[in-house]
Amino acid sequence: MNENLLLGLQMMGIGMGFVLCFLCLLIFSMMIMSKVVGYLNKIFPEAVEEVKKVAKKIATDDDSVIAAVIAAVIAKKA
Repeated sequence: MNENLLLGLQMMGIGMGFVLCFLCLLIFSMMIMSKVVGYLNKIFPEAVEEVKKVAKKIATDDDSVIAAVIAAVIAKKA
C-alpha cells in the first residue's frame, strides 16, 4: 500500500511538472510573439480609414405629426 501511494505521488509530481513547464513555455512564447508583432506593426502599419461625419436629419412638421400619432396610439393601448 505504501509503495502504491509513493508511485502515485511520483506520477502526480511528474505530471504537474510537465504542465508547469508547458505553461511557462507558453507564456514566454506569447511574450516574444507580442513583441515581434508590435515590431512588425511599426514597420508595416495598417491603413486607417477616416470616418465621414453624417449630418443628422432635422425633423420636419410631418415627422413630428407622425411621432405624435404613434405616441397617442401607444398611450391608448397601454
